[in-house]
Amino acid sequence: MENASVLTIVISAILVNNFVLSRFLGICSFVGISQKVETAFGLGLADIFVMAMAGVIAYFAEIYILQQFNIEYLRVVMYILIIASLVQFVEIVLKKVMPSLYQALGIFLPLITTNCAVLGVALLNVQYSFNLLQSVVHSVAAAVGFTIAIVLFAFIREKIESNDIPEPFKGFPIALITASLLSFAFLGFQGMI
Repeated sequence: MENASVLTIVISAILVNNFVLSRFLGICSFVGISQKVETAFGLGLADIFVMAMAGVIAYFAEIYILQQFNIEYLRVVMYILIIASLVQFVEIVLKKVMPSLYQALGIFLPLITTNCAVLGVALLNVQYSFNLLQSVVHSVAAAVGFTIAIVLFAFIREKIESNDIPEPFKGFPIALITASLLSFAFLGFQGMI
């Protein structure tokens, strides 16, 4: 994919290889925070910032530190440190600028650090040998795909709450069924149906 066009990377990251619905990365925050559209959108915006910045910083860390000193085996550790720093920054800004969103996100905001989608985008940028522009585009598009998936799922969950659902399916079971159907729909973009 190193010669992929920007448009191909965008379509691939948002629809075909959606991090949540096709690659199944970031499922914890996807299921946990997707009960309200506003909260899901707020987490999505935070993820867009963290994933975009992590992609850029990880690119430079890869080129100028890991490869320069031949310490590629420390890649995951380095990327986690970058992601944790970015999440701390987002947490500080949200607490100061948008305290209601900060409260609504609760424990899921610091959990962006351990969101495997964020680490996954940085690692995939290296695996695909993306240049700086491709890394930025892939990181942002993957985060937008994550945001679309989580907001769409939250919207569906809000609509389901007002329906008459059999007692055994209420709550988490219907959420899992809905997530699997949504994932199945996105797998259609891969041509698997």
